[in-house]
Amino acid sequence: MAAETPEDTQNTQESDSWHVIKQTDGHCEIFSQAELAQRGDSPQMWGPFVSRAEAIAKRVGLIRAGKCLPK
Repeated sequence: MAAETPEDTQNTQESDSWHVIKQTDGHCEIFSQAELAQRGDSPQMWGPFVSRAEAIAKRVGLIRAGKCLPK
């Protein structure tokens, strides 16, 4: 049984990480690390989060705080 190295763990976290990105229209969207790399820069973003569910919870909190518009 092979042990995971820190590099393996880091690569897994990067590919499985999620971010909340504020769009120009004020709505916040959730993107994976791979999608984020394709999008480029964003003025406001939160993350990375370990799971998509965690990113969704953050987006809900941002909507409640008035930092993002609801859909």
